[in-house]
Amino acid sequence: MSLPERGREHDDIIEQLETMRVDDANWRDGRTFGLVYDGGPDVHAIAEAAASMYLHENALNTLAMPSLGEIQRQVVGSMAELLHGDQAAGFMTSGGTESILMAVKSARERAREQRGIERGQIVLADSAHAAFHKGAHYFGLETIVVPVGADYRCDVDAMAGVVTDRTVLVVGSAPQYPHGVIDPIDDLAALAEEADANMHVDACMGGFVLPFMERAGEEIPPWDFRVPGVTTISLDVHKLGYAPKGASIILHRSKELRRYQTYTFDNWLGGFYASPSMQGSRSGQPMASAWAVMQRLGLDGYERLTRTTLETARTIRAGVRAIDGLTIVGEPIAQLMAITIEDGWNDRLDIFAVGDALAAKGWYLDRQHRPDSLHATVSNGNASVADQFLEDLADSVATTLDHRAGDRSTSYATLE
Repeated sequence: MSLPERGREHDDIIEQLETMRVDDANWRDGRTFGLVYDGGPDVHAIAEAAASMYLHENALNTLAMPSLGEIQRQVVGSMAELLHGDQAAGFMTSGGTESILMAVKSARERAREQRGIERGQIVLADSAHAAFHKGAHYFGLETIVVPVGADYRCDVDAMAGVVTDRTVLVVGSAPQYPHGVIDPIDDLAALAEEADANMHVDACMGGFVLPFMERAGEEIPPWDFRVPGVTTISLDVHKLGYAPKGASIILHRSKELRRYQTYTFDNWLGGFYASPSMQGSRSGQPMASAWAVMQRLGLDGYERLTRTTLETARTIRAGVRAIDGLTIVGEPIAQLMAITIEDGWNDRLDIFAVGDALAAKGWYLDRQHRPDSLHATVSNGNASVADQFLEDLADSVATTLDHRAGDRSTSYATLE
């Protein structure tokens, strides 16, 4: 498609955009389990107002735009406090993947400087996010992958067996994305500490849930900076923090460790260059929206949204287990779950066929494998439609008995 010869009218452009998105997943009605997280109309209003104010601002140089520097300090500082990082420091990034990339980069730089390791290794379970493999590819590291245990958590003994003098990073998740269980962070951190390696906790999914569960009196396995040996934590404001897309946080245990994240270059005719992330120019819009949403909700707002999310997730898990032929993978602790076929039903039911039937009813869930399952990230926006989802799920099971889906793909991607 070529650019138009003449500029088009405003209304004409908006009309075409409305037409183009008619087949997009319908998150506004709570019919997606992931991708977008709906904090409600008050959250939308403040996020959109802040986004409008900062639509054109650039966080490349916070000396020129000090408000963005202050926004970043407040967002990072408030979450460092919640995660018990008395000396923690960090930066905002564009998302969980970039936060993970920066954790990988930091581990590589520290190992190069302190241990002389040029091509280090990342030790991780096969449940860890794909972004760690992306980071290894980008930064010239090797991944050593071990299978999860029977409970779908990191197998600590297996991890210990592959830690070597080239290990620069040990990875754990709180919770891990595929099944929603929390890895044994304390044991993994001890492995990392013994190897003098970094320990990263991927809390992109849990960083805005687990602290509020704990504040509500729920027992959570140790996972944050209270665990000795944890050096970095990633958490996404644009997931269960309910900010618009483009806002994540990476926290380092100290400013001294944070310095390994920043890239600097002082031999350019344009002057001294420093960047804490993959980006140079960074939009101020998601940063400001994230700050505004966090201020609008406060601790009590997040506690309320977390209660709603957990109640909804537990309702859905109980409803799934009540449907003959279906079950939940493992024992998820919070808002994540994977729906699969119960033992003894595999000859009659195919979870991907069930997923296709749900999609025809307007529901969007991601597919996974090992085992084949439908993945759901429950949030506040799903609360009002949970009963309808369970009704449609039961109907989809009934109508797909003895049918197998031809498409076995599990894509979570942008490919053309």
